[in-house]
Amino acid sequence: MNAVIQPSTPSFEAAAMRVPDLTEVLAAERLAYPVPWTHGNFVDSLAAGYPAEVLRGPRAELLGYWVAMPGVDEMHLLNITVVPGWQGHGLAVTMLDRLVEECRRRGLPQLWLEVRVGNARARDVYQRYGFAEVGRRRAYYPVQQGPREDAILMSLSVAV
Repeated sequence: MNAVIQPSTPSFEAAAMRVPDLTEVLAAERLAYPVPWTHGNFVDSLAAGYPAEVLRGPRAELLGYWVAMPGVDEMHLLNITVVPGWQGHGLAVTMLDRLVEECRRRGLPQLWLEVRVGNARARDVYQRYGFAEVGRRRAYYPVQQGPREDAILMSLSVAV
């Protein structure tokens, strides 16, 4: 595994994201981001059959979630979120580990993602995990006010 951070939460359960999860997922999304994904974004991803998981704690509380899009010889991470209040416990790494296992299961040797230029915490997690910065997407992310924010394109080679 690529992870150098170990989760400090006592236990968790990962499960495929389902439409009934979306009430909690959307609430967390609104807490985590100034411009959150919409209900339609999640429903469309699930309807398309994209791999998506929720991570739940010992009392079935939502800890985090991810959605990815498989392609030819690659997987693209579309959304990964640790619920505010649970950040800093290594849960992003736990979810990345699960996503890398999904890449291996599907025989996809490359994992891609975009991250906001201003999200230093997430960029640090991805770099420590082994992702490399490979490009920049200008004006990629919407913001509440002002010009759109650039994204850093990152890639991870996955041994399949």
